[in-house]
Amino acid sequence: MKEKLLENKKKGMLVLILTTLFYAAAVAGCVFGGMLISDGKNPALLVISIVWVCLGWIPYCGLKVLKPQEALVLTLFGNYVGTLKNEGFYYVNPFCTSVNPAADTHLHQSGDVDNSASKSALSLAFSVGKTEIDTSGTGKKISLKIMTLNNNRQKINDCLGNPVEIGIAVMWRVVDTAKAVFNVDNYKEYLSLQCDTALRNIVRIYPYDVAPNVDTTGDGIADEGSLRGSSEVVAARIRDEIQKRVEEAGLEVIEARITYLAYAPEIAAVMLQRQQASAVVDARKMIVDGAVGMVEMALERLNEKGVVELDEERKAAMVSNLLVVLCGNRDAQPIVNSGSLY
Repeated sequence: MKEKLLENKKKGMLVLILTTLFYAAAVAGCVFGGMLISDGKNPALLVISIVWVCLGWIPYCGLKVLKPQEALVLTLFGNYVGTLKNEGFYYVNPFCTSVNPAADTHLHQSGDVDNSASKSALSLAFSVGKTEIDTSGTGKKISLKIMTLNNNRQKINDCLGNPVEIGIAVMWRVVDTAKAVFNVDNYKEYLSLQCDTALRNIVRIYPYDVAPNVDTTGDGIADEGSLRGSSEVVAARIRDEIQKRVEEAGLEVIEARITYLAYAPEIAAVMLQRQQASAVVDARKMIVDGAVGMVEMALERLNEKGVVELDEERKAAMVSNLLVVLCGNRDAQPIVNSGSLY
């Protein structure tokens, strides 16, 4: 299905004025025709006026008003007529009907948020039992604005099998109204489902954190890609994956962003302990490297200055004592020897 734009239909104001004038003339014709009948003259004027009064409201059904970044897909007796896509006051065939299968679909996205204050100010809705009548007049219009879809968080296993929870925000818009309406049943639900599928496919490629011997690019070489450290790359791959899937629905995915990323609750505590242990090991390694350097420097300075002559056994004892002092996680409490050195 290819989109067909209706460019020469901006005659709404002219049709509105002419139809209103004809209606006023028909009312006047009814009054004047009744006077003619009472005088025994031809009732044709009265008949024509009555017919127009009864049917003259039909052209009003063909008047369409569009605001910026709105579109209206029109069908006539089941056939696709065209799309009104630019702002203006239009007149189309009164028997044309507008189509938008996603009009009543409300997702967690901009444009679908139920704001009672703005809703009461802009539209009037009457609820009768389980039936809701919307008189806002915008139910079948398709928004061409950039919208943000914030899908629910998903629990997905990364490439190492660890369950993680992740959520994304997708910025998208409709670029081909005919494809969006006729190629898929509901383009909003279709986009939401494709976002979930693409997210699972990409997250399964990456580990949560940097892991050895993991290839995330598909070139057969291990790299340092991860969900936590390569969020920009992951988001770009998710965006490209979604775009390929929604091309036939006439949608354009502008950007995808990771909004939430964490280990699943059942392993979060264990992974936190693992991260803490890794941090402790790294910190101890740094402390030991520094302590060895300080001991080496102390021995070299003592030998250079000739402060004291130490045999190998005394050097070993000194090294041991210095390492205990420098590597300990508590303040040392030295014991002072007031006697001889030996």
